[in-house]
Amino acid sequence: MNGGRVVWLANEPPGNFPPVADALREPNGLLAAGGDLDSTRLLEAYRRGIFPWYEEGQPLLWWSPDPRCVFLPGDFHVSRRLRREIRRRPWELRCNTSFSEVIGACAAPRRYQPGTWITPDMRNAYERLHAERWAHSVEVWLDGDLVGGLYGLAIGRAFFGESMFSRRSDASKLALLLLEHLLARHSFGLLDCQVRSAHLLSLGARLIPRQDFIALLDELCAQPTPFNSWPPTPIPARDLLGD
Repeated sequence: MNGGRVVWLANEPPGNFPPVADALREPNGLLAAGGDLDSTRLLEAYRRGIFPWYEEGQPLLWWSPDPRCVFLPGDFHVSRRLRREIRRRPWELRCNTSFSEVIGACAAPRRYQPGTWITPDMRNAYERLHAERWAHSVEVWLDGDLVGGLYGLAIGRAFFGESMFSRRSDASKLALLLLEHLLARHSFGLLDCQVRSAHLLSLGARLIPRQDFIALLDELCAQPTPFNSWPPTPIPARDLLGD
């Protein structure tokens, strides 16, 4: 990126992204445009600390913001109120049983955000990554209904969160709780949340410099294999409290 201009990837090979240090400061992290959502390009982007984010009608935009919002092992905070809520209702947690429904719910308009960046092309790309065992969903069920969840990519020992939704209060927090539990059990070193939000920071997420984030990825994604040790059966949320 020279003189603050965004690199166009139209004819670039899938792995040929510009250095993340060249990303714009305003808007924070904008690095490149163009290219496609081929699985090879997407996986290479995430391993380099880059992700796609754009709206219908815009060109495909690639970002690497500084600082980066992440959960490191042990960061997730389970409040007393959340513990009471977990014990009060028969929440059930599942993995990869309704990926399409989860990404569809994440793409639906919200009160504070009438549009969506999860375009049909994005949905198709992540559905393909799910079929290839890179993309995964964590789901929250209550009384037989899907009431919350999240989806993202697991590459090596890093999980890259993409989006989450709630149809009941606390449902997305429960999805994060299960994900944090599973990642810790399997020695993951990072849950990437991409950009800051007050909600994530209140749950224990932290901001780290982009250069530190990239250094972590170099270690955690050194062996970029899919993660396949998701629990095959539903888990009662109470089982995650450990007390």
